[in-house]
Amino acid sequence: MKRKKTLCMLALLLFLGVFSISAFKLAAYMAASQTQEATFEALEEQVHEASAASSPSPDETAAPAMLPGYAVLYAENPDLFGWVQIDGTKLDYPVMHTPDDPEFYLQRAFDRSASGSGVPFLDGSCTEGGGNYLIYGHNMRSGTMFATLLSYAQPDFYEAHPVIRFDTLFEEGTYEIMAAFYSNVYDSNDQNVFRYYQYTDLRNPDRFQEYVSQAAAAALYDTGVTAQYGDQLLTLTTCSYHTDNGRFVVVARRRP
Repeated sequence: MKRKKTLCMLALLLFLGVFSISAFKLAAYMAASQTQEATFEALEEQVHEASAASSPSPDETAAPAMLPGYAVLYAENPDLFGWVQIDGTKLDYPVMHTPDDPEFYLQRAFDRSASGSGVPFLDGSCTEGGGNYLIYGHNMRSGTMFATLLSYAQPDFYEAHPVIRFDTLFEEGTYEIMAAFYSNVYDSNDQNVFRYYQYTDLRNPDRFQEYVSQAAAAALYDTGVTAQYGDQLLTLTTCSYHTDNGRFVVVARRRP
């Protein structure tokens, strides 16, 4: 009986130890997430303040100038490419671009320090004029970063949030959502699948139409929005746990 009580006590202590460690890790995760979100809110405030303080250039023939709000952040970190935002959600972040090291910001903050949530980033093969901005972001348990995208599986959410704001450093942009769908990162031997992440260069008309057609075929519902060759597209993607290496994707077309 004494031995049984000792084993029970050891089991209880082990349980309490595991629980304490888990609680500590959860608290640390939440604290780090809150700190990161506060940092992004401060960056957003810098953008708004700089934009409000600026005045338009009187020379309309001059070369396009960097938008004042983003010029402030670009001075802090020239990896900045733009800003993505969906009204009424937590998705409101800078977008980074490091072609020589595409996933640099997967686990780094805007100031390049270590960060579990990272910063949304543009695919390394994307270029201005390529026709499709493909942006990656984490699906965080806290609901931050690109976790919002999963809500587009429901038509009601789309109807309440039909547009995405994406600005580059030089130009503001509003994008109308065309399609939302589940996908995968496929094996090289998988056949007849839609590898949406390989469509970063849509300057070829056939390639453009192929992407638009496959996105429409994969869509969970019809938004009534389509695209014609020459339109600028925006593709946002994040992890989804409906299957191994699952992804959720939202494709949008820039409003003329």
